[in-house]
Amino acid sequence: MEISDLIVLIYVLVLASYLGFELISKVPPTLHTPLMSGSNAISGITIVGALIACNELGFTSTSKWLGMAALVLATINVVGGYAVTDRMLKMFKKK
Repeated sequence: MEISDLIVLIYVLVLASYLGFELISKVPPTLHTPLMSGSNAISGITIVGALIACNELGFTSTSKWLGMAALVLATINVVGGYAVTDRMLKMFKKK
């Protein structure tokens, strides 16, 4: 990997982090939980990418460990998002 590739990757990371923060901070609190719990399904894409990074097709040991960490964190995010959604929906059901 060349230094210019690394600079591009860091640029994408910083830009995505900034845009994500700006978008989330603009959401009103009443919409935050439904939007965030629904968007946790997007972490499924992270799970697929982490599985690809964990395979044995010539990737380095570092990328395998980072892929495994991403897999664990994305799985926790998806399960937590569905738990929050389920809890939120139970609040609106009639007793």
